[in-house]
Amino acid sequence: MPRVHPHYAVKANPNPQVLKTLIEEGAGFEIASVAELDFLLDLGQKAQDIYYSNPMKSREFVRYAAAKGVEWFVLDSVEELRKIFSVKPNAKLYLRIDTPNIGSDWPLSGKFGAHPAEVREIIKTAVELKADLAGVTFHVGSQCRNPQNWRVGIESALKVFQQMRVVGLNPRLLNIGGGYPVRHVKPIPSIEKIGEVVNEAIACVSDGIRIMAEPGRYLVSDAAYFVCRVVGTATRAGKRWMYWDAGVFGGIIETQEGLIYEVRTDRNGRLIPWVVAGPTCDSMDVLMRDHMLPEDVQEGDYIYIPNAGAYTSSYASNFNGFPLPGVIVI
Repeated sequence: MPRVHPHYAVKANPNPQVLKTLIEEGAGFEIASVAELDFLLDLGQKAQDIYYSNPMKSREFVRYAAAKGVEWFVLDSVEELRKIFSVKPNAKLYLRIDTPNIGSDWPLSGKFGAHPAEVREIIKTAVELKADLAGVTFHVGSQCRNPQNWRVGIESALKVFQQMRVVGLNPRLLNIGGGYPVRHVKPIPSIEKIGEVVNEAIACVSDGIRIMAEPGRYLVSDAAYFVCRVVGTATRAGKRWMYWDAGVFGGIIETQEGLIYEVRTDRNGRLIPWVVAGPTCDSMDVLMRDHMLPEDVQEGDYIYIPNAGAYTSSYASNFNGFPLPGVIVI
């Protein structure tokens, strides 16, 4: 997708080594908080290349980001438009619209994204305020397996561009969001296939429109393994249980949303169904049920999860006093 500028979603993995590498490679960035902004500024990233893509921001966060030089802010409601404009009247604004998330592992529509009637009201309010509503964005859903979602989103965004131009606004940013899938155990469309759909959909977009995307998982997932150890095993009601020293609260939380990781061990015994749990006292700290793993796994064994560089260390907490996963860069 040669026309699409990547702006890494910092939330996927804010490790300084990751951010530094992406800065060196010329990537832009999108943030969801001022802490993420500070991570980037401390590494020398220019604030002008950082896009604030969280549709709901506190007034204090908007004020802080604006003072640091951030120019682009997303919104999906009249209330957020008025809030940002009251703090930074010359902000460059982009509107997040609702779009289908069919075929995505984690649909993101519902919590964010303006619907058609709301889009019209936001555009009307921007004109009244003389705000610089300059772009449109959408999100097709995390781990999107349906490339046509991008086509639908782009077509919807271009229709909003038309509405904006009619009332005198000057759209100049098309942000096609994130959702680019990575391989775990389910088949996924290749980035080349997604690229074909996107390139065809943006072929009619003039050179005066900047096109960007917000890949997060896609850029970092394959860059790391998650390594933990078995703290113990047990048999309960005829089922074999395995407990790891990291679980839902230790960085492997996406299993709660249905993500099925590939799991490797150093054992080669007969495969049997295991219930896999984390070390905490919380009953929700169960990662997998009836997951086929070697029968001879035992206390002290290492567990390896490939393609786990995204949304693991960034999700981890110290709940129950267990340590955060360390990060070793090779």
